[in-house]
Amino acid sequence: MEMVLDVYKRPYDARYPVVCMDESPKQLIAETKVPISASPGQSAKYDYEYRRCGVCNIFMACEPLAGKRMVTITERKTKHDWACFLKEIAVQYEGAEKITLVMDNLNTHNLGSLYETFEPDQAKSIWDRFEFVYTPKHGSWLNMAEIELNVLTGQCLKRRIDDIAVVRKEVLAWQKFRNNKNAKVNWQFTTEDARIKLSRLYPTLEL
Repeated sequence: MEMVLDVYKRPYDARYPVVCMDESPKQLIAETKVPISASPGQSAKYDYEYRRCGVCNIFMACEPLAGKRMVTITERKTKHDWACFLKEIAVQYEGAEKITLVMDNLNTHNLGSLYETFEPDQAKSIWDRFEFVYTPKHGSWLNMAEIELNVLTGQCLKRRIDDIAVVRKEVLAWQKFRNNKNAKVNWQFTTEDARIKLSRLYPTLEL
């Protein structure tokens, strides 16, 4: 936890960007009956019944200090999908000397995923672009990409969508809108705060 918080204290440096990455499922849901549109004095009405159309996956990468984010929608959440998204991040920051990537310990987030997706030389070159910082178990709240995912859900995806193509179109529009606003995350939780508010998590020393 303190390692992640120390990373968040770093000043902005385009050569060494701090990027947070996370992923989340989005259920594809279709209406079984045509909704009734809103009218003067009446809100829109939707039937409680719906039809499941599968699930897609949202990959989110955000650079909180720069106010930038990139989102990719995939059909699945496999090692190959993660490796390809990691390559996208590397290309996005091709001018950086080293990218610090904050993420959780999901079993797909490892070097093997790159070697199973790309030729060894390419896999190694992508891996060497990054410094990986993992959030602790049960500590995913430390990942600022979760904040961006919550904003994405609230502003764009909190409704029934049955087609992954529509999800991709809507998310791309949201990404452009939020990047144009240069929306940043004002992270204020520090190591000093953690040692007070989460003192129960620290070992008790016997002197």
